[in-house]
Amino acid sequence: MSTSFQSSTDGSEANDELLVHDHDSEHEHDRASVGSSVRDMASRIPEQLSAIGRDISRTIERAISAKDDYMLAVKVSPDAQVKLGQLVQAGVFGTRAEAAAFLIDEGIKVQGPLFESVEQKLAEIERLRAELRGMINENKS
Repeated sequence: MSTSFQSSTDGSEANDELLVHDHDSEHEHDRASVGSSVRDMASRIPEQLSAIGRDISRTIERAISAKDDYMLAVKVSPDAQVKLGQLVQAGVFGTRAEAAAFLIDEGIKVQGPLFESVEQKLAEIERLRAELRGMINENKS
């Protein structure tokens, strides 16, 4: 049997060696193709990260510019405090209060249908109160 370090003595071993080289060239082509694909994806990462950063910055700027100057003390869970701190540590927000304000606003947007229902119920409650006040005023007269 011949190895790559031994010279071949008959044509069949040389042919086996050639087949190995053909097989290696197929793997090299596959590796080159995969390597090219990985390089292409890697080259797009900075552009994609930049676009994500711009989107986050725009969203944060809108949230900060739209916020009112109302101060509200709220208790948050330890997990929520950690998450708020992570947003500050990552530089997404300047303070935990800014991060909390942004997340509260986003939560209210997501729960739009709930707040529509609450507004309808409050209007109904106010109508019933006015009706009761009218009944009491009639009895006083």
